[in-house]
Order: sequence, then structure tokens, then C-alpha cells
Amino acid sequence: MKVLIIPDKFKGTLTASAAVAAIARGWRRSRPRDVIDLLPMSDGGDGFGEVMGKILRAKIQKVQTMDAAHRACEALWWWDAKTKTAVIESANVIGLAKLPAGEFHPFALDTFGLGAVIRAAAGKGARRCVIGIGGSATNDGGFGLARALGWSFWDDDDVAIEQWTGLHRLARISAPRRTRWFCELIVAVDVQNPLLGIRGATRVYGAQKGLRAGDFAAAEKCLRHFARKSGGEGKLSRNAASQPGAGAAGGLGFGLMTFLGAKPVSGFELFAEWARLDEHLREADLVITGEGQLDESSFMGKGVGELVRRCRVKKIPCLALSGDLDARAGLKKFFVAAHALSELTTVAKAKADPAGWLEQLAERSAKLKSLNSLRRGQ
Repeated sequence: MKVLIIPDKFKGTLTASAAVAAIARGWRRSRPRDVIDLLPMSDGGDGFGEVMGKILRAKIQKVQTMDAAHRACEALWWWDAKTKTAVIESANVIGLAKLPAGEFHPFALDTFGLGAVIRAAAGKGARRCVIGIGGSATNDGGFGLARALGWSFWDDDDVAIEQWTGLHRLARISAPRRTRWFCELIVAVDVQNPLLGIRGATRVYGAQKGLRAGDFAAAEKCLRHFARKSGGEGKLSRNAASQPGAGAAGGLGFGLMTFLGAKPVSGFELFAEWARLDEHLREADLVITGEGQLDESSFMGKGVGELVRRCRVKKIPCLALSGDLDARAGLKKFFVAAHALSELTTVAKAKADPAGWLEQLAERSAKLKSLNSLRRGQ
């Protein structure tokens, strides 16, 4: 068979490139005659810069900045001088994976550190900038980034607001001299949630970043007032809060649209266009995909879910390999088979050698007798 191996990252353990290599090694041991096509995927989250940078053949750049907890760090971004395009991965700066687990509460975190990367890309002469914003540790609505780029926020007493948890006091906003940084700014989002409400940034994704149920009301109050005051300013977007993707990365999507005039696009669709995905699918008899956790959120605009939808239209069978699989989500109906590392070993052992276990899972999955009868279009 002609097999396209196209996983996303296994968050916190394997990059998409490392996952591709591990699956390929295991698959080849069981089915050495198959023709394998390797294509690491990203939908805008962790690993976006590496994947898109390689497709663009961009050069890695480095900049000194700070993470979401304002600790000094060195961040990477990618630069293609030929097209004057900069690729930025926000998870590489303010990502949840960059912080010690459980050490910082989201109330103490913000997007300020992204400002230095934006300035570096603009200083290099970028005319187009693409920012993947999934995987953030933050829930500040892009407040920190706006401050880093010169926006000022004031309360009724004309005291500057410097933490996003004080946004419920916001009375007025001062714009910097420079508000346009690129001719084209694209924000690649991996989810379609709005900023506010039951499907918004706080209530859907806050818990995985460390917000507790008792924090939701305060966080929502701050972001709601932030959106209201931002929309009330003549130069700012009045509808950004309700746009699909505004709630991505704890509302960073909203901040980029509002304060930098960014255009939101599906991170997966952008990847599919740049990687010429349809050309790869045209040749495939079987697609192997996966990520660290397969659950309902995988089908809320994220890469794996969008890939499976595209394959179903083209009648290409899909096999899923993941770190863990939520059996309650009914996801197996989308795949010819779906397997997880949790079937082979414990979580601790899987995290200690994720590539080795994924290789074993691929080798075992390739031995399924049902694969021999698969044909594209059936």
C-alpha cells in the first residue's frame, strides 16, 4: 500500500517530526514493502514553527524575551527572506509546556513576551507574518501582548492597569504611535471558539491551564469588560470577541485581531495549503494520523479531526495512533482502527520513552489482517 503518515505532535513528549519517524520505523518492520510518505502536521499549536518553517525552508532566528511567567528565555522564530515572511509559534514563548506543571496560576501569566518576537520580525523587514497560537499557558485575551507593543490601559483614577486580572476596572485605552506592524498578519488558530461564554476561552480551556471553577466568573468578568471597552474604541474591532478563533490561546486570537488587525485562519487549512496536502492524499491508500490525546476536542477544529474529515470526503481510510484515547467520545467510528500507547504500557513508562512505545504501537497496528483488504474508496 501507499501509506501517508501524518500525525500532529504528542504534546509534551514528541514533536510531529519525531512522531512521524517513530511510526515509520515500526510500520516498516511489519510491512517493509509499503511505500511510505512522511508529512509532520501542525494546526497552529506546539510545533507549528518547526513544521511550517521546514515547508517554507525558512531560517531559524533567535530573540531574547520572557515566558508567560515573565522569566527570561530565548525564543525561536522562522524567517524566509525571499518572501519576506516570518513564522512565529506562540507556544515557543508563552506555551504551557514551557512552565513547571502546577507552579503558576493563570492569573499570574500573560502574553507580554510575544511582543519582543513581533518586534524582531518587523525589524527584520517582514511584510507577512504568520502566528500559530495554540498551546498557550495564558488566559489574558492578548492584554500582555498589547501592552508590550505600546498600548496602555487605565482605570477611572488614571492608574495604569498592568495585570489582566485588573481589567474589570478598565476605563480607557491609549493607542501607541505604531499600530500596524506588517502588511499582512495571519493568526493560525486550532479552535473556533469565541472569546466569551460557555464556549469561550475561559470555560472551555481554562481548566487545562490551571483555572479552577471558582476562578471562572472573575476571569470572564475581566475579559468581558476588556472586550466591551476595546470594541468601544473607534479604531478597534467591534466584533472581534464573537469571531471564530477569538477564544483561541486564552483569547490571544481576540487580542491579535483587535490590537494588531490580524486575520484569523484555520491553522490546519493553512498547513494543508502550504504542504500541498491534497497532492499527498491523492496518492494514499491509507492515512495514519494521531496526537497525544484523542478526544472530542480533536474534532473542534484541530488538525487530526480536520484531516479525518478531508479523508472521509475522499474515501481514504484512516488509522489513528495516540498517546491516550477517550473511549467515551465515540471516535473509533471515524477510523478503520484506533489504538493508544495506554494499551501497551503505563503513562509513566510511555512518557519515559514515547518514541519507543509509539514505534511498537505502529508495528503492532501494521499487523492487522484487515489492512490487507483495504482499498481507497471502500
